Amino acid sequence: MCYFCGIMTRKERYEKVLEYFRREMPEVNTELEFGSIFQLLVAVVLSAQCTDKRVNMVTPGLFKRYPSPQDMARAEPEEVREYISSVSYPTNKAKHLVGMARAIMEKHGGEVPSDMDSLLALPGVGRKTANVIQAVAFGKPAMAVDTHVFRVSHRLGLVPPGDNTPLKVERTLTRHIDKDDIPQAHHWLLLHGRYICTARSPHCEKCGLQHICPKLMDGAKLA
Repeated sequence: MCYFCGIMTRKERYEKVLEYFRREMPEVNTELEFGSIFQLLVAVVLSAQCTDKRVNMVTPGLFKRYPSPQDMARAEPEEVREYISSVSYPTNKAKHLVGMARAIMEKHGGEVPSDMDSLLALPGVGRKTANVIQAVAFGKPAMAVDTHVFRVSHRLGLVPPGDNTPLKVERTLTRHIDKDDIPQAHHWLLLHGRYICTARSPHCEKCGLQHICPKLMDGAKLA
């Protein structure tokens, strides 16, 4: 770091941010509750534009009735919708879940695939969901970028302003973070955004990164 001009290189910024998270959150994982890779996939699909807390409220009953892709593949979307009616977009998500389960049975022998292309081909599965499955279920160095990760990455100066899409943020993060840290880094950034660096009224007084936060140092308005 240039102590006379106050400029920190991006490499130095990553080192300080990751060092902080390793110390403060040594053990992290998804807050979604599940009992199998298929159930994790279902929960992640349900979590789109919905809180993990809400998803965890509906999945016990859903998984009791449809614990495996075999069970859900035999259901109709209207039946599944009854169990997930309180989440966002229940009609569309019910259709996706049934179609996803049927595709897993027909094309993958009842096992959730681990490669990106196969995951993306499943109904209701986008890149963020596929990356979560790769990282959490299969331990791959995949960086899922949700609204929390996107926001925190920009606020902490980990990515340039020009990274205006989740894919651009994903590529920058994976280029600068060691592969062994990437699965944990997703949770670090997500949880920091969920509980500290919130979208509205961030809790800066609780943040251990205030001293290097460019949004605070330059007086810019948080966005």
